[in-house]
Amino acid sequence: MTVKAQPIESLKALLALYGTPGAPSLRKVAQRLTPLYRKWIMASRFCVLSTVGAEGTDASPRGEDGPVVIELDPGTLAMPDWRGNNRLDSLRNIVTDGRVSLMFVVPGSNNVVRLNGQAWLTADLELRRRFAKGERLPATVIIIEIGEIYTQCARAMMRAELWRGVGRAADVPTVGQILAEVSDGEEGGAPYDAAWSARAAKTMW
Repeated sequence: MTVKAQPIESLKALLALYGTPGAPSLRKVAQRLTPLYRKWIMASRFCVLSTVGAEGTDASPRGEDGPVVIELDPGTLAMPDWRGNNRLDSLRNIVTDGRVSLMFVVPGSNNVVRLNGQAWLTADLELRRRFAKGERLPATVIIIEIGEIYTQCARAMMRAELWRGVGRAADVPTVGQILAEVSDGEEGGAPYDAAWSARAAKTMW
């Protein structure tokens, strides 16, 4: 099928359609794990790992029976790569490019925590042993150097009713709490969370 719609070909034209981002969406960005971002990410057993490389882009689901990543230090995470179908799409991209994005999900929560950074692979035995399942070890470990962390708007999850019938999320921080933390209390907090539902209802579509 041939699409005859006019493409948007400049940032100026794009921004004219959407305007500027709200202050909280910029203020909530952190460059390292804060206590609340750490708590949220460590509650996540599932994330989507996105990569880019010479052969194109890739998005890969990653899941564990505990936290999907571990913290090596506040600026560095580690993720096991268990043997699968050996396509190695994500790993090929990481070796040739290194740019990665991750979306961390917690069942029952409409919020998503996003992380952008640089990644590299290692087969270091001691690191692999940190993820041991009995005698089994991951083939490699993905080391992720954090560039930025921030919460994603909850409207997509709300529109999709993704968690309908699922109980409330585990005890994870709210966006208002995270925003208050990264802004030293200047924004967010309980008033932000209390006003969110009404605000989202007016701008859902």
